[in-house]
Amino acid sequence: MKKLLLTAAAVFALTTVNAQDITFGVKAGINFANTNVSDSDENLEGITSFHFGGVVEFSVSETFSIQPELLYSAQGTSDSEFKLNLDYINLPIMAKYYVTEGLSLEAGPQIGFLIKAEAGTDDVSVDVKDDFKSIDFGFNFGTGYKLESGLNFAARYNLGLSDISDDNESNIKVKNSVFQLSVGYTF
Repeated sequence: MKKLLLTAAAVFALTTVNAQDITFGVKAGINFANTNVSDSDENLEGITSFHFGGVVEFSVSETFSIQPELLYSAQGTSDSEFKLNLDYINLPIMAKYYVTEGLSLEAGPQIGFLIKAEAGTDDVSVDVKDDFKSIDFGFNFGTGYKLESGLNFAARYNLGLSDISDDNESNIKVKNSVFQLSVGYTF
């Protein structure tokens, strides 16, 4: 995992030196989030939440760019009795390949920093941040479309790679899983 992050950081550093065009933007959208629990018969349901933040796109060529982002992302899961809310500050670094003008395919690593974790019902919630690891690693892939006006749309899936549970006594692994739909604007 460290090698993946170091590679992403090296690519990011090299592209900033050679970048032909830099654009800044904002984005926001809807999350369809869930957690995948290994070795569990529990029927977990996803939650619908949101994300928002800023983006910077470094164009390397007409067809390739690097896009680091800084996003607030509300994630979690639920079942028939309780809801788990996990709020992260996520830093994805996306490599974007433009298939045709405006239409891109994107993929890249993401690191997330847990800022809040609460579990409970509609009436009562409890802080459970100590039950989860403070850092989450994932890998994103998706597609986007950018209009000449700067308005853009994206669909992305974040596959959680690391176990977010801080329970070292069991063999159960808990990983994030998030599908995002976004609308953004670049300046």
